[in-house]
Amino acid sequence: MKNIAIIMGGYSSEYKISLISGNVVHQYLDKTKYNGFRIHIFKEKWVYVDENNAEFAIDKNDFSVTVNDQKITFDCVFNAIHGTPGEDGLMQAYFELLGIPQSSCDYYQSALTFNKRDLLSVLKPYGIKTAISYYLNKGDVINTAEIVKKVGLPCFVKPNKAGSSFGISKVKSEAELPIAIEVAYKEDNEIIIESFLDGTEVSVGVINYKGEIKVLPITEIVSDNDFFDYEAKYEGKSQEITPARISDELTQKVSETAKRAYEVLKMKGFSRSEFIIVDNEPYMLEMNTIPGLTTESLIPQQAKAAGISLEDLFTNAIELALA
Repeated sequence: MKNIAIIMGGYSSEYKISLISGNVVHQYLDKTKYNGFRIHIFKEKWVYVDENNAEFAIDKNDFSVTVNDQKITFDCVFNAIHGTPGEDGLMQAYFELLGIPQSSCDYYQSALTFNKRDLLSVLKPYGIKTAISYYLNKGDVINTAEIVKKVGLPCFVKPNKAGSSFGISKVKSEAELPIAIEVAYKEDNEIIIESFLDGTEVSVGVINYKGEIKVLPITEIVSDNDFFDYEAKYEGKSQEITPARISDELTQKVSETAKRAYEVLKMKGFSRSEFIIVDNEPYMLEMNTIPGLTTESLIPQQAKAAGISLEDLFTNAIELALA
């Protein structure tokens, strides 16, 4: 029996969703193969939480835990932390230094994909289309007229390094820009402002499944709100239609683009890429490397449509990491 540390929580606004994802992984872990340990990672504490919710401190020197005078070490880490430090490369680099296999991509890919500006810049030369964008760092002079001239209206103001749609605003007038920028700065000190792409939004999961790169069935996102915001993602204010209601030809084009991005970046583990389709062309918005793993999340939905159970999905991720 292998000891599997399921890390969850994190230092960002996404910690609540991460705890749900981590608990789902713990619930569906194959108990005939693995001993699952829920590890909560917070700024103030790293702890193993047992079945009775008792907490035991993690020794950060070797990522071990002592329970009833018995030291427990881990064969593999299943990473379910959305946002920092699980999705931006910090935990990946830490585990690499310790020589402990983990389920997500390597630290460089993690840091790159977490930074929307850097990710899109790297993928552009490979023919992957993106929205027109404008960058701001905290402290920069805000020239609203210049921003509007570059990206047009409406536009989206986003934190550069944040997930779950925290801090994102759809801006319809120049006067709204300063407020939206302040909202984004609450999540990150870097901002990306993007032109509005009027089209069909889709989400595409790509995984390494049994040693081969597999594109999962595409999900179409129809938000009841103005865009796919936090409410739409987590509070039922959207329709998520899998497979997406797009032509076979377009399905193939989007799938190939998502797979190409995965291959170009030398990805491992899970990825979920977001696209807007405009005039039969997919435009990439971002790539998530620790996507939601709640039973309602998109990757589990897509895996189910592909005939892959949650237990199989999680077993596959652990076995690939161990290999």
